[in-house]
Amino acid sequence: MRPVVLIFLVLNAGVFVLWLVLGQSAFMIDHFLVSWDALAAGRVWTLVTSEFSHLLFLHFFLNMYVLASFGPIVEATIGSGRFLVFYLLAAIVASVSHAGVSAFVLGQPELPALGASGAISGVILLFSFMYPQARILLFGLIPTPALVGALAFVGLDIAGLIWQAEGGGLPIGHGAHLGGAATGVLYYLLVIRPLRMRVAERVDFGDVATWRRLIARQGGSEKK
Repeated sequence: MRPVVLIFLVLNAGVFVLWLVLGQSAFMIDHFLVSWDALAAGRVWTLVTSEFSHLLFLHFFLNMYVLASFGPIVEATIGSGRFLVFYLLAAIVASVSHAGVSAFVLGQPELPALGASGAISGVILLFSFMYPQARILLFGLIPTPALVGALAFVGLDIAGLIWQAEGGGLPIGHGAHLGGAATGVLYYLLVIRPLRMRVAERVDFGDVATWRRLIARQGGSEKK
């Protein structure tokens, strides 16, 4: 496991334990949920803390599973320093996007959000642009190129947000997902692509063992 990803996993686990211990107390609600109203009240730290916050075990488990799957590859490729900055940037943009969408699209500035999926959406899109032909399982079942799968999820978030704006939809932070995804695309285009980072040889990214070998090789020559 890469160091920054490991730190993020531990932080998420720690906040999850806090929710279990303290419950939906004023402290947790004030400091680990983000909304337009919370930001207007000056609680700007929730832009970050909410992205390490999970109430339900399934939500926590799924987000951590995805982060542990894609995060180490991205961190190994771009370096721990860049990954740290990128992840926090994606988290902040995702939170701002949720707050803005809730206030100005849904008309619910008080609507709170929590969860790492905004930042993780950024990680997935960055991974998919760096390794567009990597095989992933769409919905855990359908093998598909990474870029196709990632763009399919973006499409679902756009559709979900439109549905919410019309008064329906599910209690999912589509705005946060789209903000994080946009951060991943822009970071690739503006930062990673100009660096002309290339994999030295053609490898099968559909093979988990290959991913592990790639991480091991790059561990000693990580770009900062």
